[in-house]
Amino acid sequence: MNSIFQSIRTARVALGSLLLLSLGWLAGCAGGPALPPAPPTLPAALDYTYIIGPGDGLNVSVWRNPELSMSVVVRPDGKVNAPLVDELVAQGKTPEQLAREVEKILGKYVRDPVVTVMVTGFVGPYSEQIRVVGEAAKPQFLPYKNKMTLLDVMIAVGGLTDFASGNKATILRTAEGNKQYAVRIEDLIKRGDVNANVEMRPGDILIIPQSLF
Repeated sequence: MNSIFQSIRTARVALGSLLLLSLGWLAGCAGGPALPPAPPTLPAALDYTYIIGPGDGLNVSVWRNPELSMSVVVRPDGKVNAPLVDELVAQGKTPEQLAREVEKILGKYVRDPVVTVMVTGFVGPYSEQIRVVGEAAKPQFLPYKNKMTLLDVMIAVGGLTDFASGNKATILRTAEGNKQYAVRIEDLIKRGDVNANVEMRPGDILIIPQSLF
């Protein structure tokens, strides 16, 4: 009889321990990692200049030489071809830097060329694109734009799915060595809490987890 009672007590202890472990696991999942909130604005010193990337559309205009002007698309290898300009690397340069390089090349054929390069289709280099993964309505990558905010990103991806845990979303900031920040997307887009809106940085990865319940 004593052995039976002992077995029952042992089973109860084991069941209690299992229940505590389960509750602890659920609490840990519900609470998520203790991450700092993303800063609402970026330092003024972080002045952004657009960098050309593969897929960008460029309008190359040569003053007083319309026959040398044209629209081109940056190839996947980062290069462009234009009249008298062959296999020129455009990726990783600003439009102004690219214009100066085209001027140097055209200077061999045209006297004092004045070149303007305008970006007409923005894609940007992969390292600066904003990536949205997880429970967004349309997960995708977005070209970064100056002063881009979390709200801008969520509008572009169509908001959250019905299964999203928006207030447990995080930003993986590659520009800061993959540091993670907590963001409150649900408060922002469903409750209109403008304090939950934050500025994005080039290369940010927005991760939106699925709700457990």
